Amino acid sequence: MTSELITNIGELTTVDAQERVLTDAALVIEDGRIAWIGAAAEAPDADERTDAQGRAVLPGWVDSHTHLVFDGDRSAEFEARMAGQSYAAGGINVTTEATRAASDEQLTALVRGRVDGAVAGGTTYLETKTGYGLSVDEEIRHARLLAGLKAEGVVDEITFLGAHLVPAGVDADRYVEDVVGPMLDGVAEHAAWADVFCERGAFDGEQSRRVLEACREAGLGLRVHGNQIGEGPGVSLAVELGAASVDHVNFLTDEDVAALAGSWEGWSRDGGTAPGTVATCLPACDLSTRAPLAPGRRLLDAGVQIALASNCNPGTSYTTSMNFNVGTAVLQMHLSLAEAVRAGTYGGALALRAQDEVGSIEVGKRADLHMLDAPAAIHLAYRPGMPLTHAVWRAGRRAR
Repeated sequence: MTSELITNIGELTTVDAQERVLTDAALVIEDGRIAWIGAAAEAPDADERTDAQGRAVLPGWVDSHTHLVFDGDRSAEFEARMAGQSYAAGGINVTTEATRAASDEQLTALVRGRVDGAVAGGTTYLETKTGYGLSVDEEIRHARLLAGLKAEGVVDEITFLGAHLVPAGVDADRYVEDVVGPMLDGVAEHAAWADVFCERGAFDGEQSRRVLEACREAGLGLRVHGNQIGEGPGVSLAVELGAASVDHVNFLTDEDVAALAGSWEGWSRDGGTAPGTVATCLPACDLSTRAPLAPGRRLLDAGVQIALASNCNPGTSYTTSMNFNVGTAVLQMHLSLAEAVRAGTYGGALALRAQDEVGSIEVGKRADLHMLDAPAAIHLAYRPGMPLTHAVWRAGRRAR
């Protein structure tokens, strides 16, 4: 085993159970994990030494919602939306056509490039979905390609999203039969999660339930795209079925908020009940669709655990920048810096049920670190849009 001491850290944001922010700090990485945290003056020896020169260090971002398997361009759709057209889910079909036409080599290279961009901005643990194949053969192909990338450590979590949209000219109920039948049979060995776009223009509550229950029966964990375009059954369905997260959550009733909060009753980081349903907010998507920002402040005040994620996709959020999303959460969603950083790290880990492995800087956890070219994490919001990532460690290895 080799060890690395990172010392002279100006501000170390741990996002641990005590929410510590240490100054003049240091930490030791050994065999890919955090082995020691404390004052720089008390740091033990290590095989290698990195001087942070007063820079801030925080956990690597955990991006719990991305759509990286795609080809094609939808900038014209975006331009039209900025000119006043409203967002509708049907644009997904445009991406589906281009993605089906791309070779395995093209799609794999595209995903690698997008992950490289995410890591360069401090993301160290990343989920991504199928969902632009929308046929039995294509969804299985995309899941297989992602499984290969996971085996290489490129992506960390794979979600089956065959129920992203009903393909043009296909009967919705007949398509659901494919999703819960041969499509699910073919992807289940590759994916840990299943998702459904429970929204008008996509899948209604009954169809969404059918998909989620079949995927749960197949052993997949559940996630839900819900309440993005308007109020609907997405949140209540996610809570009822024990989904790990419901994502978008722009339009919530008081009953939705109460249900989400109730799912966390009795939970704590030190034990108690199992984690509830995380509400994942996607601010870059909200800005791109000119939707009301998800009510992160309201959710936190109600006792709901929230996450921030990039929702990188070609139609409504073509960015992997978690720095942007975290800064936006502070500037426009009324989260404090500490709340936004926690949502982009530990909150994302909760949404992926990976909180025992990633999402905070604690002894024994994976050494996923994000060093800023700034003395404090507040610069993420204080200097929005600036290239603040100085260095990244992913599972203890310098990735940037």
